[in-house]
Amino acid sequence: MTATNPDSVFTFLSQGALIQEFIVAGHNVVQSFPEAKFYRTHNDAYLGETIGRTTNRVKGAKLENLNGQSYQLVANDGENPNSLHGGTRGWGKQDFEGPKPVNKNGKEGVQFRYVSKDGEEGYPGTVECLVWYTAGVEDGKTVLEVEYQVELIGDECEETVVGVTNHSYFHVNPGAATTEGTIVTLGTNNYLELDAHQIPTGQITTFPKIPSAGKAFPLSATEPAIDDCFVIDTNAPSSCPLDTRMHPLRHLATISHPDSGLHLEIKSTEPAFQFYTGDGLYIPETETDKGVKVASRGKRSGIAIEPSRYVDCAGREEWRGMCRLKKGQTWGAKSVYRAWKE
Repeated sequence: MTATNPDSVFTFLSQGALIQEFIVAGHNVVQSFPEAKFYRTHNDAYLGETIGRTTNRVKGAKLENLNGQSYQLVANDGENPNSLHGGTRGWGKQDFEGPKPVNKNGKEGVQFRYVSKDGEEGYPGTVECLVWYTAGVEDGKTVLEVEYQVELIGDECEETVVGVTNHSYFHVNPGAATTEGTIVTLGTNNYLELDAHQIPTGQITTFPKIPSAGKAFPLSATEPAIDDCFVIDTNAPSSCPLDTRMHPLRHLATISHPDSGLHLEIKSTEPAFQFYTGDGLYIPETETDKGVKVASRGKRSGIAIEPSRYVDCAGREEWRGMCRLKKGQTWGAKSVYRAWKE
């Protein structure tokens, strides 16, 4: 899909409704594989995937007191006993229907659809997920709008839990092996304090490794090392609607690099976002059908910025209102990515 300018092109795949290319001024600013088949065999890092049925981690891979019972989820968080990104076969590993060309809000776009069956990865209820990507150019900037909508369509239960985001790894200096030298500005320095198993303690506090919100800081070869959930709305447990698309977009993060002149700004209606500097990232070497080898990529070769609700809101009763989906309700979210070259 072309965003008016031939130097601004997007490529999406039906597996995981994922983003394979986000090309700005001729540069792909997301880490990707050269052919679709590698997303099935090499993508342990979730490159470009639509994450669901929940995002991030669920404590102990278990849901308590939902539909009056408990549900055991798939535990897939390494040494931690949690469920991560919807399980081993989360939505990013599933085949969506699409892309279906659409015109949404007056813009060219595509729609993907996936029906997640009751019991998939342990989650109750059959739900329908719709993903829309629309592209355009505004004030010389390439703009990608991403919108999610989920409804409980099955009759198996009265409620379930839902969270959806995109897991692209961004790299705004594509010619370099790592993101060293990238300049980062975050919209908040509030974050969810974590326990030893990467689960929130319930406390929201100031993140110690970065300056105050809105103040730029550089990434070195090793520091700061971040894999944390930053909080835009500290009142979200009591104020966040199930469908946040009614809320205004808020600034999450901006990244840029002086060597490339590339900039990326991310805004969302979501109350939080995971920011990961990719310190555990590994993307295996591949060889295309034409014999072209693409080298492996390693630590800090991309930055993940994942708009979301709070980590473990599905598992924590006092936060569950952000993600509990009942019959007749709609879960929704919207994020906007603006990229440009100076």
